[in-house]
Amino acid sequence: MRSKRDISFKRILSLFKYQNGSPFFNAKGLAIGVFSGCFPFFGFQTLIGVFLAKLAKGNIVLAAIGTWISNPFTYIPLYYFNYKVGSIFLNTYSNNDTQKSFVIDELWKQGRIFSLKLLLGSSFVGLLLALICGSVVFFIYKIKIKR
Repeated sequence: MRSKRDISFKRILSLFKYQNGSPFFNAKGLAIGVFSGCFPFFGFQTLIGVFLAKLAKGNIVLAAIGTWISNPFTYIPLYYFNYKVGSIFLNTYSNNDTQKSFVIDELWKQGRIFSLKLLLGSSFVGLLLALICGSVVFFIYKIKIKR
């Protein structure tokens, strides 16, 4: 049985470091994982990320790691931000809107609108973060190859 000492930060970083494939292949996998991780499909983000990476012929391991962008520490801020971004796109952004949206009765009444705002915001934020993370990883792997 593994102890906690066996699973360290260095071991997790080695998952990034020792991936085979071109920089584009690796960056594509991570970007797809980050995109999938921005959606509020708890428990299915990794499956969706791996499936999409398989379809797009990206690195499956890095896609699974990329979904860790959402974790118990980042759920609330990430999805709140995604909701706000979706509200801006639907032109329903107001301070009063946020307070009403988190009341249970109002959520049931406005469930479709709330879900649409969250998914639209998650799509936009996921696409933006995927482009940023994918670009950074691409250049990191390019530099690694030159050494």
